[in-house]
Amino acid sequence: MAAADRDLYSGLIRLHVLHHAVEGPIFGLGIIEELARHGYRISPGSLYPLLQGLEKKGYLRSTEQRNGKSLRRVYRATRLGRKALAASKSKVRELFHELVEED
Repeated sequence: MAAADRDLYSGLIRLHVLHHAVEGPIFGLGIIEELARHGYRISPGSLYPLLQGLEKKGYLRSTEQRNGKSLRRVYRATRLGRKALAASKSKVRELFHELVEED
């Protein structure tokens, strides 16, 4: 993915992350693998600042959980994150119709 493409897709990636965080707890490697299933290749060096940014804006909340001998930072959507995702759905639906159904 070219740098310009990354800029275009960054909002979609954020929405995708938020969608999964609304569905249930997420963690870095797990969401990297999930995004890869949808054709997004994102490195930990790009994902973790994205997650931290969503947390700083109040869309996600993180906690540390023990995973064997290591600690894993787990993210969940906040009420604000759930509301933002719900509001985004109509915008995404409208864009989808413009991009796909008007061809």
